[in-house]
Formats: sequence, structure tokens, C-alpha cells
Amino acid sequence: MLVKTRGIVLSFIKYRETSIIARVYTEELGLQTYIVNSVRQKSTTPRIALFQPFTLLDMVVYTSAKGGITRISEYKCSYPYMSIPFDIRKSSMLLFLSEVVSYTIKEEEENRPLFDYIYQAMVYFDQQTEGFENFHLIFLLQLSFFLGFGPTSGADITSQVAFAGSQQFINGRPGILHFQLFEAHFDNLLHQPEQVQNLNGKVRRELLHILIKYYQLHVEKLGEIRSLNVLSEVLAE
Repeated sequence: MLVKTRGIVLSFIKYRETSIIARVYTEELGLQTYIVNSVRQKSTTPRIALFQPFTLLDMVVYTSAKGGITRISEYKCSYPYMSIPFDIRKSSMLLFLSEVVSYTIKEEEENRPLFDYIYQAMVYFDQQTEGFENFHLIFLLQLSFFLGFGPTSGADITSQVAFAGSQQFINGRPGILHFQLFEAHFDNLLHQPEQVQNLNGKVRRELLHILIKYYQLHVEKLGEIRSLNVLSEVLAE
């Protein structure tokens, strides 16, 4: 059976000589895995570019009652990014967020609100020309509500992280007091993100590390995010 759907590419691995196995979050079918043939061979049309993280696709895909890996019949880019590929800050954020989303989304069923949120957030991010340095923080905070563990306040985040941690002291002060320094920033990002002034690099990095620890408390097997160090270096001030 063929199904027409939009999709958000999360990741891919090489398969045989010219093919890949791609993980795509689809509008109609949830998280799916597809074999895509002949995308790594030399040609005038670099089709492998359509399977980079968070590429937005229009697809016609095969489905199987047994589930498992299927194939894509047709695919094309539904929204070509205009700024993300040419801005290392944006592309680094996208790589990081795609890695987090790959670990957190596991459902193989339709979830339109979640799909629409991610899709529209990527389009909005691409269209921003300035003031997007906090986008990854806002995105993860909002995503947590769709995943079922959205915080009620900044204190909700910092207290959970503090009491779950093994460090009693951070920078010479009790861990809980260290994390409380960032409660107000999380409150602002949660409740009035459009009014948050640009944070300095040090604060932004600490907020991100706390937020990753918060995700690790709620997402099973969410381990080290490999792209986190790259993102931290790119956004450092």
C-alpha cells in the first residue's frame, strides 16, 4: 500500500554501496525507517542532500502490516532551507536538535500536533535573520510538553536536576543553589520567550547543560549528545 505523507529526516546510515537506511518522522505514520537506493552514487543530482538531518520532505511511501523497514516510492524537498545551510550557527543547532529528537521520538503512529510543531519550528528558524541564539533552548522546552514532561516553571527543572545529581557542590556552592541561579532564565524562556534578551555564551551553555540533564531524567537511554560540544564551541562568546 502506498501512502502520501510529509516527513522530517532525523538521520541516516550508509547501506551497501550506494544506498542508505533513513529514519524519518512522518506526518501520517510516525517514526519510520526506509531503505533508499542509489542516493550515494556520483551523479549531477546529489540526492543524498535530501536526507541530511531535519530536511523537510514530501513523500510517497510503502507501508507494511508487518511493520519494519520499507521503501520510499517518491520524494522531494517540501521546503528548501534558505539560510540554515549557509550559517554555521544555525546548521550546528539543527544537527544538535536532530540528534536529541532522534533519541526522544520513538512512536510509530500518527501524532499530528508533534509533527506540526517540529515542521513549523524548522521553517520559522530558517526564516529568522537575527535573535535566534536561544532557539535551541526554546525548542527543547516546548518539545518537552509534546513528549509529556513539560515543566511548570524554572524551579521545576532546576530542582529535579539538582536532587537527581550526584554532585553536592558545584563551583564551591551546594548544587541546588548553583542550579537556582538559572531558574529565572528558564521562567522567561518558558513564558515569554519572545522577550528574552540575548543571553551571554556562558549562561546559555549552562542552561543547555541543565536542560539536557532534565531530558535525561525523563527519556530512557538518552545518553551523551555527541554534537553538544560542537554546538557549544560554535555559540561561545
